[in-house]
Amino acid sequence: MLTKQDTFTLGDIKFTWDLDEGHFTFQGSDVVLFWIDSAMKTLFDTIEEISGDDAASVVMETTGHRQGEIVGDFFKSLNLSLEKSLEAIPPLYATAGWGKVTFEELDIETSRVIVTLKNSWEYKINKAQGKMTHGSFLPGHFAGLLSKLFNTNIWYETLQGEVGNDPCCVFSFFPSDMTSSKNMHELLRKKEQDEIRKLEEEVEKRTEELKSLIQKLSSPIIPVLENIVVIPLIGNYDDSRAEELLTKTLESLPKLKSKFLILDLTGMDTDGFDASNLYFIERLSKAAALLGSESILVGISAELGIAITREQVDLSALNCFGTLQHGIYYALSQEGRKII
Repeated sequence: MLTKQDTFTLGDIKFTWDLDEGHFTFQGSDVVLFWIDSAMKTLFDTIEEISGDDAASVVMETTGHRQGEIVGDFFKSLNLSLEKSLEAIPPLYATAGWGKVTFEELDIETSRVIVTLKNSWEYKINKAQGKMTHGSFLPGHFAGLLSKLFNTNIWYETLQGEVGNDPCCVFSFFPSDMTSSKNMHELLRKKEQDEIRKLEEEVEKRTEELKSLIQKLSSPIIPVLENIVVIPLIGNYDDSRAEELLTKTLESLPKLKSKFLILDLTGMDTDGFDASNLYFIERLSKAAALLGSESILVGISAELGIAITREQVDLSALNCFGTLQHGIYYALSQEGRKII
């Protein structure tokens, strides 16, 4: 049974407790104990739930790498050789509950080594989570540790994982330009690109919806009286909008049994009015004539009249009136009718 102050030594590893002060130390430094398959699993689950799997993996990898650098600096402060440091790590980590660590195929000249991990705490957490791939904390940790010991940036490749029913985890460590910071920045760029792509898709969707709404609201085909249809032309007409209205008009005129098509130019944009708009009006009136409808132009303002004259497009074949009312009166008179 523990006394208020107690010490336990396992090999060269020393644990101390001070129950009065609430201290627990491992090799002279404060430590804390957590249950792996409950408390630690909950921590990992929460990080992944909040951050998402990709971001959580980078967070764990970066945290492990930075902690590994701290451990590497500790061993370097002991002035141990690389071989002695690698000899000291396995018992130290096993005593701390990090699992069985083995260094194989060490090549000091090329700064390469194979690390195997068995029964690590991260493996136990991943297993409790039901995962089929090993986490990124421990390989990131050893990359940071080995970077310090080899005095060069070290990265890793996962060769096999214990959660995938292999007997142990195996990682290959080697010099590389890759760092945890680059991985983090790459993730941020990817997330930024994903957000931009989602925004572009949303803008495109909204644009199509707005375009569809404008097409429905602008230039409606209005049957005002028997055999008489009015189309108010609004703004300017590019090729797409002109083609849309032309198709809609040709489909509607026979259904409405229209004999007169009144094109109201009151709402057209005089500033941007050019020959393409005039050719569209001419084309629309000729198409209507093929279906037996006479086209009438109304709402031509002084500014629009000047613009039409400037473009030198001949619309003299069409009857023109200043107002919609006069255009309707004309259409009625052609059939011997009038408004009483």
